[in-house]
Amino acid sequence: MNRYRRLVAAGTALALGATLAGCSLFPREEEALAPPLVKPAAENYQTVEAVKGAIENALTLSGTFESLLFDVAQFTGTGGRISKINVTPGQQVKKGDVLAELVLDDLDLRLKEQEIALLRAQTALRSATKQAGDKKDEESRTTLRVATLQRDVEQMKFDRLREQYDSKLLRSKIDGQVVFVEELEPGDYVDSYQTIVKVADQSKLQLVTSGATSDQARKAEIGFKADVSIKGADNKQVKFEAKVSQTPSTAPQTPNKQLAEKYATTLYFSVPKLPAGIEIGQSADIRIVLQHKDNVIKIPRSGLRNAMGRSYVRVLREGNLREVDVEPGISASTEAEIVTGLSEGDVVVLQ
Repeated sequence: MNRYRRLVAAGTALALGATLAGCSLFPREEEALAPPLVKPAAENYQTVEAVKGAIENALTLSGTFESLLFDVAQFTGTGGRISKINVTPGQQVKKGDVLAELVLDDLDLRLKEQEIALLRAQTALRSATKQAGDKKDEESRTTLRVATLQRDVEQMKFDRLREQYDSKLLRSKIDGQVVFVEELEPGDYVDSYQTIVKVADQSKLQLVTSGATSDQARKAEIGFKADVSIKGADNKQVKFEAKVSQTPSTAPQTPNKQLAEKYATTLYFSVPKLPAGIEIGQSADIRIVLQHKDNVIKIPRSGLRNAMGRSYVRVLREGNLREVDVEPGISASTEAEIVTGLSEGDVVVLQ
């Protein structure tokens, strides 16, 4: 019995020693360190106060001056081959000046010969008239009748040749400046009603936009005022007013495709007091006020937010950020009118 107890005690001591020895084989696990305390950074907002003042929605466009009165010079008879072009772009011409000529095919010589025949017939008629007045007999009256008919025949020949001759010459119908010349060489064939030269009356000018989009052009209406600025002869800006006289919706119907496309994107302006010295083709800066209001609440456009059909702004009130629903009004290039929802002095957070 004593021997059994000694064995049990020895076994227990051996097991305890092994357990303690096993624990000493592994390194002792270190305790995890707590993260350092970091003070959160305060949010920085870019803010602006809502203010009262005037607001405008305006179109800023470029434009040029063109004539209200044009002579589109065309050969209206049969076509033919070009003999020569007598003018160049920018040249001043008078009414009746020959702009271009077709090949005459000796028509000018035939016209001169017929002019001689007509003069002879007129001389013969005067002689027969005198003879019939002196003698007053049947033969004299017959001679007078024949001379009259001969004069009429020669006159008809002359008139027809003159008409043919004139159809070969393209004359200006107005005083003005040549603004277009078709590029043609002697011998080139031209069709009837082909535009050869355009002459513009410089005394009657209108202002038209250039480079506008159809959406921009549709925003203006007849009678809208425009502030126009041009560079004067001394390089100083000259300012004056104009009024919209034609918009895409009021443009005349035309089968001409190019003209219809121009009408769709062009605004025309009348200028009641045109400054002196303006020339065809001169450029201008145009500003059309579409909407204007005074004494309204307004903020920068970047402060107005839209989401799912909702218009709102973020404001700082007593240090807290809040969203406020608003009703916007006029939208300008950099500002937006707030009809309801804000008061003057409210601090608005920009985007």
